[in-house]
Amino acid sequence: MNFIVCLLLGFIVAASGSIVPSFLNMTVVKFSLRCGSKSAFYLIAGFATVLFFQANIGAYLSNVLMENSEYITLIQQIGTGILLILSLNFFRLHFFTNRKRKKEEIDKSKAYLHGIGMSLLNTFAIPFYFTSISILIGMELFTYSFTNSLYFSIGSTVGSYSIYSVYAMLAPKIEKRITSLASKMDLILACLTGIVGIGNFIYLLK
Repeated sequence: MNFIVCLLLGFIVAASGSIVPSFLNMTVVKFSLRCGSKSAFYLIAGFATVLFFQANIGAYLSNVLMENSEYITLIQQIGTGILLILSLNFFRLHFFTNRKRKKEEIDKSKAYLHGIGMSLLNTFAIPFYFTSISILIGMELFTYSFTNSLYFSIGSTVGSYSIYSVYAMLAPKIEKRITSLASKMDLILACLTGIVGIGNFIYLLK
């Protein structure tokens, strides 16, 4: 595939996923306000580093699934179980740990490592890339290969870094709005994962 096409697809997919408010966006906003935009950029670099590998893993898994369709049902069963567990966990977080947390100062030199740690906790990244790339493959917009996956991952890294950087620079203006949404984020995620999980469960029973 064309080098530019893979880069653009990676950029668009990552940007669309990163622009939605999540705990990563929230961390960028809080970090930018607390330590300044320069430190936030190191934090974002940590995010992007992990996302590069997560995009590669997602691309590989989507290719395996497309070539071995007999595993689709098994993957659906596992995915349904994970979604239901995540839904219960998000409900737990909303109802039992939904209270204000004390701010903790983070040294600038540790911003990059902190970003890597936070990004590793982002359990939706690999399923997101897996689903997105599977759709692209199904639409014949993407053909899996090591080089195409590499180019796609580079594009996704640039895309996620760009969007998170915008959050960092606009932090003072969006702090109140995103903080208000954040208080309800666990409940929203619980409902979404629960609905999808229950829907998949009913589908598998047919």
